[in-house]
Amino acid sequence: MTLFLENAKLIDPEALTETTGNVVIDGGLIAAIGDMSAPADAEVIDCGGKYLAPGIVDLGVKIGEPGERHMESFRTAALAAAAGGVTTIIARPDTQPAIDNPETLEFVTRRAADAPVRILHMAALTKGRDGQEMTEIGFLKDAGAVAFTDVTRVSDQTKVLQRAFTYAAHLGALVIGHPQEPVLSKGTAVTSGKFASLRGLPGVSPMAERMGLDRDLALVEMTGLAYHADQITTAKALPALTRAKEAGLDVTAGVSIHHLTLNALDVGDYRTFFKLTPPLRDEEDRLAVIEAVADGTIDVICSLHTPADEESKRLPFEEAASGAVGLETILPAAMRLYHAGQLTLPQLFRAMSLNPAKRLGLPQGRLCEGAPADLVLFDPDAPFVLDRFKLRSKSKNTPFDTARMEGKTLATFVAGVQVYDNNNDS
Repeated sequence: MTLFLENAKLIDPEALTETTGNVVIDGGLIAAIGDMSAPADAEVIDCGGKYLAPGIVDLGVKIGEPGERHMESFRTAALAAAAGGVTTIIARPDTQPAIDNPETLEFVTRRAADAPVRILHMAALTKGRDGQEMTEIGFLKDAGAVAFTDVTRVSDQTKVLQRAFTYAAHLGALVIGHPQEPVLSKGTAVTSGKFASLRGLPGVSPMAERMGLDRDLALVEMTGLAYHADQITTAKALPALTRAKEAGLDVTAGVSIHHLTLNALDVGDYRTFFKLTPPLRDEEDRLAVIEAVADGTIDVICSLHTPADEESKRLPFEEAASGAVGLETILPAAMRLYHAGQLTLPQLFRAMSLNPAKRLGLPQGRLCEGAPADLVLFDPDAPFVLDRFKLRSKSKNTPFDTARMEGKTLATFVAGVQVYDNNNDS
């Protein structure tokens, strides 16, 4: 079927422009963009002057299959993604068991095949994510793994990492690291400082992030690896990242939407929905990281979607599970940065759509002729109050519960097929 999307404000994250125009979709691809008339056989959709952008490519989503399906399934994650304007999920391997062999990878690939959005998978860098022995990177890459990561389990075995990085570099595989010094960060719950001391919570210094990044970057320089730092959340880590890029290392970095829109004080009186890994940072760090996204030092914004059941969150802050769901809230949360004048819409979609697709070698994330018709139509000004119990995710652990937000997904398209329609949203 040919679709004709008319009267849209088009967000081009490559050219960093906003223009008004129409889009023709044919055969799952963008066939034409501009001020043209609808083809004779096309189904016409009036965008009503709202914004049309490439669908979000969410790098680093936890889905509970296998082992924790009660917290999130491929079906519920995909429904949440479609409602949030996420057209491609890059799923993490921190499952039970970990995705550390081709058989498990093939299992989750089959399970995700019928999802209404695209779901691609990362695999573990070391067996069991234990940091002791590297996985069969070549076989996993052949089986479809798009990147390799142990997620938040940071190995203190530098020699093991050196071997894994060397092998991955030889195979042209992307490794995603979690910059954190493992000893300093062990057993901590918040960022160290006056607030942590007043609350009696164990804190980790922001320097732990820089120390972890410095080690990883030294190994990248040694091995020639393609490397992505999953979360850069502190001002102290930014100079090292800048130097690595200026030196020509194949390095990119990301940050979660929660670290861009919340800070350490939001923990308040031990609110466990605000317990994240890494922990929320001070306001000065938050502002520095926003500026790093604006100037391109930090490449990617992700949801860091991490479902947790009610029982694991209803515990004392130190014992509660870390993480928050974000597939359905990444777009309205990002609109906070837009309305504050900190990032433009093209800058946001450069970080949420274009850059993660480019890093993974995917054709998505672009608004140009020949690109996959994975698109989101949204209204950045539509107000609402978030009710966590209306989220499509099985887990409801969002820090934005009862928050006043702006920005609604109106329609989501994957390969030219509409997979979400706000008009039919109950």
